[in-house]
Amino acid sequence: MGFTNVTHAQFGFSHEIGVIAGPVAFQSDYGQRHDLSTNAGNTGYGIGLIHYINFSYTAECNCYTPETYFNDHFKLRSELSYNKSELDHFGQWVEGKNSLAKEQLRAMHGSTSVTNIGMQLEFFPWSIRDFTATIQSWGPFISLGGQFSFYNAKAYSTMGPLGTPLTTFPKYLTPTDDRPYGFSTEGGNVWSIVSSVGTRYKLAPLSDLMVDFRLQYYFSDWVDGLKPNPTYYKENKANDWLVWFNVGYIYYLQ
Repeated sequence: MGFTNVTHAQFGFSHEIGVIAGPVAFQSDYGQRHDLSTNAGNTGYGIGLIHYINFSYTAECNCYTPETYFNDHFKLRSELSYNKSELDHFGQWVEGKNSLAKEQLRAMHGSTSVTNIGMQLEFFPWSIRDFTATIQSWGPFISLGGQFSFYNAKAYSTMGPLGTPLTTFPKYLTPTDDRPYGFSTEGGNVWSIVSSVGTRYKLAPLSDLMVDFRLQYYFSDWVDGLKPNPTYYKENKANDWLVWFNVGYIYYLQ
């Protein structure tokens, strides 16, 4: 008499860990909107640690989970990341014939460093199981999620302390929100929404490469340390946001 024992996981998942790094372009109140020199100049870097919950496979029994659309097309990604950007004024307002206003803008500099923690739900249009089983395959994805961020912004001028008509461009002398000026050197926290598009490349059974293009929108205009009063300066109506292109390495835990 023989017995066959087949185990099927009803509830379970596996884990993946990874690292990411790449350049960041910070879109802020520094510089001119839709200007190439601004987008290329106000840049920095980002690094991060990522963790995935893989619903298609469970390490407890070394087997696949029940085949459902969700299990085969979604992963849950959590992340702890850090990015820093140096910020300057570029574009038509600092170019051309010299003036006090242009000197003030050219002399004004800033930076912001942001620590993010949050989660994204990633959708893979192609089968996760097929990708996992095929070396040198591609696994494109899109994602959407939210993060809680801690920022530290700085603003200064090489002409002297900011806050006087001799050193500060007039629009930044106008009080904004509860600040005495339209600039601030401070730390704070803010929620943000994150969306990504990218792909994985299967290197080996337990490792992937990943490239990822991210947009992150902060629900605040103070992340860069500048906010000209929107009541008077209608052109500065958008909150801060960034674009981050990163490359990552992911390892499957068993």
